[in-house]
Amino acid sequence: MPYSGTPEEIKEKSRLYREKNKEKKKAYDSEYHKEYRDKNKDKIKQSRRKHYLENKDKLAEYQKEYNVKNKEKVSTRAKEYYQTPAGKKTKRISTWKKRGVMCDDWDALYQKYLDTHLCELCSCPLTEDTISTSTTRCLDHCHDSGLFRNVLCWGCNVRRG
Repeated sequence: MPYSGTPEEIKEKSRLYREKNKEKKKAYDSEYHKEYRDKNKDKIKQSRRKHYLENKDKLAEYQKEYNVKNKEKVSTRAKEYYQTPAGKKTKRISTWKKRGVMCDDWDALYQKYLDTHLCELCSCPLTEDTISTSTTRCLDHCHDSGLFRNVLCWGCNVRRG
């Protein structure tokens, strides 16, 4: 039965009811939405893709404006992210792509890169340095085809060309 009274009284009664039943509603909404998302994954994905394609230019412009207005915040967040394992992986793979490395499974290649502790040519121990030394770990690839060849020390990678 709807509330009776002035609009202000009805509004106040509704607010009190929502406040009193907040947890109950939250549980119902959560369960309902999870069920809906599970049943309609493809529909939701298509809808989001359509929205993105329709608003791509607006989103890019908004992102540029946000980055300019929040330059310090964005920079700090990026620096923090690139210190995490996921950030290091992202940055490393991005660098490989820029340098022309071709790969079907970046995750497997990155894992091989991490798991290789000895140079695959001279068997010297590999290091992770901020400054390149002759033992710094490198990913060797063919510059013509872009295909991965070996994980080498910097010295062997330079000699191999």
